[in-house]
Amino acid sequence: MVYKKNYKKTLIACYLGFVTQAISANFTPLLFLTFKRTYGISLEKIAFIPLVFYFTQFLVDFVAARYADKIGYRLCVIASQVLSSVGLLLLTFLPESMPNAFIGLLIAVGLYAVGSGLIEVLLSPIVEACPFENKAGVMSLLHSFYCWGAVSVILGSTLFFAVCGIEHWKILTVLWALIPLYNAFIFITCPIEKLGEEGKNMSIRQLLSVPMFWMMIFLMICAGSSEATMCQWASAFTESALKVSKSVGDLAGPCLFAAFMGIARMMYGKYSEKLNLVKTMLLCSFFAAACYLLSSLSSWAILGLCGCALCGLAVGIMWPGTISLSSRKCPAGGTAMFAFIALAGDLGATAGPVLVGKVAEATGENLKNGLLAATLFPACMTLGLFFLYNRSQKCQ
Repeated sequence: MVYKKNYKKTLIACYLGFVTQAISANFTPLLFLTFKRTYGISLEKIAFIPLVFYFTQFLVDFVAARYADKIGYRLCVIASQVLSSVGLLLLTFLPESMPNAFIGLLIAVGLYAVGSGLIEVLLSPIVEACPFENKAGVMSLLHSFYCWGAVSVILGSTLFFAVCGIEHWKILTVLWALIPLYNAFIFITCPIEKLGEEGKNMSIRQLLSVPMFWMMIFLMICAGSSEATMCQWASAFTESALKVSKSVGDLAGPCLFAAFMGIARMMYGKYSEKLNLVKTMLLCSFFAAACYLLSSLSSWAILGLCGCALCGLAVGIMWPGTISLSSRKCPAGGTAMFAFIALAGDLGATAGPVLVGKVAEATGENLKNGLLAATLFPACMTLGLFFLYNRSQKCQ
C-alpha cells in the first residue's frame, strides 16, 4: 500500500502559522498603555517596542535568505512556532523578574519577532513546494489567514478585556501563546517538501543579477508600503476623523481594514483560475491609489473611513500576488528569493508609515496630508504592473 502524503495538513499548519504572526504583530500594541501603568515605562520607550519587533523581523529575513535551506524547512518552521509561543509567555513574567522591566519586554518581543520573521520567510515557499494545482489562489487564501488572525486578535482581546478586565491580560496572553505551541506539533508530522530540485536553484549572486527579480523587489516594496501604511495609521485616522475613543477607533479602523483585506484574499483564492493575476493586481493597485485619495481629500469623515476600509479590499492581493508573480518570473529563485521578497515587503512596511508620520508632522500634524503623500506607493505599483502587463501582451 502506497502512503499518500496529506498536504492539507501542511496547509492547515501554514494557516495557523499566519494566525500566529498576526498575534505577534497585533496583540502587544493593545497593551501599550497597560505596560505604562503597570511597569512605569514611558511612552517614548514603549514606542521603541514596534521598532524592535520589525527590525528583528527584518534581520531574520536577511539571515534566512542564506541559511534556511542549509538548516532545513522543518526545523526552522518548528522553531518559528516555539519562539513565538515562548516570547508571548515571557511577556507575562519576565518584565517583573528583571531589574529593568523594559529590557524584559524587549527580550520577549525580540523572541517572538524572530519567530514572526521565520514565519514570513518560510510559509510561502513551503506552500509553493506542495503539489497544489492553483498556486496563486492557494497563496492568496494562505495570506488571508493573517487578516483573519488580526481581526480575531483585535475583536477577541477587546471582548476579553471588556468581560474580564484588562488587569487579567496575562491569562489572555497565555491563551494566545497556546496556538503556536499546538501548531509546532502539526509541523513536526506534516509533509514538507523542498522548493525546487536539488542544485537547480540559483545562488544569491545569480539571483541578484536577474533584472526581473529587482522588478519583483520594487513591486513588493510598494505592496508592503500600500498595505502597512493604511493599516498602521487606520486607528489614529479614525479617531481623529470621527472623534471617537481608541477602542472604537481600533474596531472601525484596522479591524475593518483587515476584514476587507481578508475578504479580498479569499475571493481571489476562489476565483483566481478565471483571472489574469497581473491585470487583477493592476486594477487593484489603481483602486488602492483612489482609496488613499478618498481618505486624504474627502471633507466628509464617513467617506474618509470608507476609503480606509475599502483600501483593505484594494491592497488584499498585492502581497500574496507579488509572491506568486515572483515564483512565475523567477522559478529557480528558491528560498533566497522568498526571503528577499519578504525583506522588501518589510522595508516597504517600515518606510510607508514613517513617511506618513514625517509629512503629517511637517504640515502641522495633519494626518490627511501624510496619507496623501502615501498615495505614491500604490501609484508606483500601478506603473510597475502596467509595465509588466504591456510586456506580457507584446510577448503573446
